[in-house]
Amino acid sequence: MALPAPNLDDRRFQDLVDEAKRFVQRRCPEWTDHNVSDPGVTLIETFAFMTEQLTYRLNRVPDRLYVKFLELLGLRMLPPTPATVPVTFWLTAPARSPMVLRTGTKVSTTRTETEEPTVFATLRDLTVVPSRLGAVRRLRAGKVSTEDLTPSVELSQEFAAFSDPPQLGDALLIGFAEPVPGCAVRLDFDGRTEGIGVNPKHPPLVWEAWSAQDWRECRVSTDETGGLNRPGRIVVHVPDGHEISAIGDQRAAWLRVRVVEPLPGQAAYSSSPVVRTLVASTVGATVPAMHGEIVEGEELGLAEGVPGQRFSLSRTPVLAGRNPSSLEVGEDGAWREWTPVEHFAASTADDRHYLLDPVSGEVEFGPAVRQEDGTLRQYGAVPQRGAPVRMRRYHSGGGSKGNVAVRAVNTLRASIPFIAGVENLEPAQGGVDGETLEQAKRRGPIMLRTRSRAVTAEDYEAIAREAAPEVARIHCLTAGEDDVPHGAVKVMVVPAASATGHRLEFADLVPAEDTLRRVAERLDEMRLVGTRVLVEPPRYRGITVVARLVARTRLDVEEIRQRALTELYAFLNPLTGGPERTGWPFSRRVVRGELFALLQSVRGVDVVEDVRVYGANPVTGERGSEADRVPVGAGGLVFSFDHQVRVEKS
Repeated sequence: MALPAPNLDDRRFQDLVDEAKRFVQRRCPEWTDHNVSDPGVTLIETFAFMTEQLTYRLNRVPDRLYVKFLELLGLRMLPPTPATVPVTFWLTAPARSPMVLRTGTKVSTTRTETEEPTVFATLRDLTVVPSRLGAVRRLRAGKVSTEDLTPSVELSQEFAAFSDPPQLGDALLIGFAEPVPGCAVRLDFDGRTEGIGVNPKHPPLVWEAWSAQDWRECRVSTDETGGLNRPGRIVVHVPDGHEISAIGDQRAAWLRVRVVEPLPGQAAYSSSPVVRTLVASTVGATVPAMHGEIVEGEELGLAEGVPGQRFSLSRTPVLAGRNPSSLEVGEDGAWREWTPVEHFAASTADDRHYLLDPVSGEVEFGPAVRQEDGTLRQYGAVPQRGAPVRMRRYHSGGGSKGNVAVRAVNTLRASIPFIAGVENLEPAQGGVDGETLEQAKRRGPIMLRTRSRAVTAEDYEAIAREAAPEVARIHCLTAGEDDVPHGAVKVMVVPAASATGHRLEFADLVPAEDTLRRVAERLDEMRLVGTRVLVEPPRYRGITVVARLVARTRLDVEEIRQRALTELYAFLNPLTGGPERTGWPFSRRVVRGELFALLQSVRGVDVVEDVRVYGANPVTGERGSEADRVPVGAGGLVFSFDHQVRVEKS
């Protein structure tokens, strides 16, 4: 419970006016016209308004003192974190020689009349490597050795891509003279329609690239061949780490297409596709980009040679998490890098440490503190007088605005030779807004109570939030809750994710391994001795809603259906759903009556005739039995799997 704050002056505008009029009656009895039309009353009201503003500011003094007290405790507001997304640059023509796109290349979403563009910057140099076909081999299921088809390709002779009929595990291996990591490779096929029986939109094929120790699956963004059944192009995105290896007596950077199980209800190949010609070329490349701006080589000024000197960065806020800053000081004609720290408590006079406030963008060097015996102790080294100080690299920007949908990043901020366009084939993830002052004030008492030691569930949540500010939600279960054993706690991490259309992809709700590792390492430092900390994603409970609605007269039933689906996906959402629309509460069950009320409130719906709720496994897609109440379990979260809505005319 909050302590009652003193109200230093509780008088309001009307109280001040009435008090002034009473003074007028007492001191100036000849002044008898007290109506608002009187010029004197107008002056009274003017000064009453100004006095009320002064009292309002006076009553803010306790809040200011509270904030200053939190500063003394070392509380710093958490900065925003940036969304990251792989962006693909498309070439104007197939690459004939290597080209490099430098780190910090800017791309953005489209500017509209109401919204400014969201700008992203690439995180590393991107090298576009030309594709040159070097070898083609065929692997039959159950065989150890492969067959060399390179002469057939060179002479444009027809050959079967797989066994006849194709078997599970059959593969066609395509080797490149050089690795093409991160590149989008276009394969031009020409052949005869022989591989009949499969669904051309979902052929039972998977593309993979050899990377170090194993085959890694590739994304296919274009397939005009319908599963190698007709002439056309296939664009395969080769992942990073593509390497050369030896298969048979040929060394090449290998790409393969493998026959797999068809989707449920789909047919397999009845005969093998026949290939006549095969040509490879590089038409694009993919690199990770971050929502924000990369600032390099910013000069901060000259050191004065005194403890506690501060410098200010030109761009704020500074992004934290996976984007460390790098500060350098000129010493003896060379630049030496200094190490960022959270505090100077463990720093000695020889440690090149600095402290960075990411919200204000202030860089601070170690202070000198007077001891009880009168001596001064230096916490952290002090740069020499006249030494130049620069921030070699830092990132600025971030926030939830960067969680854009698929293909939203489609604009080059500057013209680049040989680049035709850019797009993101995956949604951007990880963007979280910075902490507000009110949120920091609520976190202050928790920090004061924990004093860098995790004891209660709230302590674990607060410390985990500081370790990974980019995540959307954190929830802690203690021993005895759910399946948490005695002597342990379970910290569940929900990453920030954006919706594709109106629904989330389940894969986007799995936190990155780096995030889980950082949280686990930080909590391991703060936990009580003997406590075991488990850090993992929550247990998601898939929900499928099947509803039948009746639309009002003369309204578009398809439009109403889309509105109903949007409401269902928004309500049953682990990040933005629930009754408060702040994320579905942990452990809260799904009740059919709530969904009735939700669908009845959709604009254009006349009657909700039927609503059925099913549990679903978000991994396998298996639907459970119908239920009026679907429990999610302790610490569980709901996930909209596949809602179905039918709208009928009245």
